[in-house]
Amino acid sequence: MTGNRWGKSFVCAVNIIHHALYKIRPLKYDGRLPYKIVTASITQDQANIIFNTAYNLVNQSEILQPLIKKVTMTPYPKMVFGNNATIESRTTQNKGQYLLGQDYDLFIFDEVAFESDPEFVVEEVIQMRLADREGRLFLVSTPNGKNWFYNRAMKIFKNKNPGYLQYGDSRENPYISEKYLGERVKYFSDKRVKQNIMGQFVDSGGEILKGSYIDRALQSIISKPASIDSPLYISGWDLARKRTATVGITIEVSNGRARIVELERLKMFDWAVVIEKIKSRQHKYPGELVVDATGLGDVVVEQLKEYNPVSVIFTANSKAELLTNVELFHAQDKIGYDKWELPDGAGKVWSLESELRGALWDNNSDCDALMALALALWPLRTRSSVSIAPRVGKI
Repeated sequence: MTGNRWGKSFVCAVNIIHHALYKIRPLKYDGRLPYKIVTASITQDQANIIFNTAYNLVNQSEILQPLIKKVTMTPYPKMVFGNNATIESRTTQNKGQYLLGQDYDLFIFDEVAFESDPEFVVEEVIQMRLADREGRLFLVSTPNGKNWFYNRAMKIFKNKNPGYLQYGDSRENPYISEKYLGERVKYFSDKRVKQNIMGQFVDSGGEILKGSYIDRALQSIISKPASIDSPLYISGWDLARKRTATVGITIEVSNGRARIVELERLKMFDWAVVIEKIKSRQHKYPGELVVDATGLGDVVVEQLKEYNPVSVIFTANSKAELLTNVELFHAQDKIGYDKWELPDGAGKVWSLESELRGALWDNNSDCDALMALALALWPLRTRSSVSIAPRVGKI
């Protein structure tokens, strides 16, 4: 991850030429599988940048140019070397459907931070393109907020995933104007300097919860002293819609602070099972119950009337109020939670932290855990007297 104009495309171009010439992979695959490299990105034009850079580097070299056997540009750019190694350029559009059925030794994914569904494209599509050959994956991008790319980088940084991590500041590139970059640093906001020039991960500005809020909430579980009051329990349940999940979160409220003590995430549509899960939770943590009553949710609420549930129907206005209340609790440092991670099918893992960091004001329709937390915190809204600063600008 680097700043803009650091030289990512050039470095990747040199990298793929080197791999194509030396066929870097386990020797057991030589002789039976041709060596294949792909540069891919969110659009074909973007993917072509690395390919074209590599092609120009090879053509400008008296040593390398004779090694090219064939170059075609349709249906997608492809370069074949005399050793039968190939470099091609593809798009990841439509959730990587144009990559299905292919297999590669080296996959370069450029500007992955701007992919709309990176988890699916990388985990479900790209990783399996490398399985036949024990291939290598390079994720390359300028940061774009603390999204999936950030989470993937942090797992490598914390040694949770194997890999190599490299940062890069645009000012390290001696071939771009130092004067021009100096002006950008002078007039850019601190956030834009850190992201676009220094190549650092910062909040994009559209997050519901600032990264610092989430960091503090995760840390507060460790640092806060044990409660001395009798705890109050509140459970919030966000019910599934189509491909989403049913999520139930229970918070313990003590000494004016809330912490998540139970979280369940269900990918099922059998309402009878969901109702039993909710009842079981109420027996374990007796207290207030807030349920999403949107659509068929009112049927579930009716089956839970013995617990006097509060029903909430999601509208644009009600969701804004619910999410603002979640933001308020974070801003006031009145919420804490662990790093909840749960199986999500096919070897995948769902993370509460990842969902909260990725939730945007204009894109949160799949954030079921966030909404369950919002429902659990909703009864506490009138018990807070301090408000967060309004979003206003200065001229």
